[in-house]
Amino acid sequence: MTIEQKKVVTIHYKVTDVASNEVIDSSEGGQPMTYLHGAQNIIPGLEAALEGKQVGDELEVTIAPEDAYGEYSDERIQKVPHEAFQGVEKVEPGMAFTAQTEHGPINLIVTEVDETEVTVDANHPLAGKSLAFSVKVESIREASEEELQHGHVHGEGGVQH
Repeated sequence: MTIEQKKVVTIHYKVTDVASNEVIDSSEGGQPMTYLHGAQNIIPGLEAALEGKQVGDELEVTIAPEDAYGEYSDERIQKVPHEAFQGVEKVEPGMAFTAQTEHGPINLIVTEVDETEVTVDANHPLAGKSLAFSVKVESIREASEEELQHGHVHGEGGVQH
């Protein structure tokens, strides 16, 4: 069986920041990741690289920012008044928040705090980074009707939304 749309795929992986050679995440010593191929549960560049692979295949692939978490954008950095954080005792750099917008929830990281304003960054923490993946395909199976309807894998190790 090969990896294609609507298949449930289990992989072991390691992802490294190409610029710093720092390991960002890895399934080594833990549970592999299981996802529904074609449902946009993983970054597009990795999904494309896995298309057509079979159980036991191993690959090394570098994914450019535009096929990973996108380019870093200065437009996604904003200054907001302290009042936007009502109920938070002390806002500090590094804190993460989810803002509700007309386009849905957006994750924000506080980068700077001064007397009147808080600077927040809505870029994904890996935006603008090229990522190197080492992947081994562990298993491939047909997706259930329920998984196809929900757009993600059910059960242990699945990518959840």
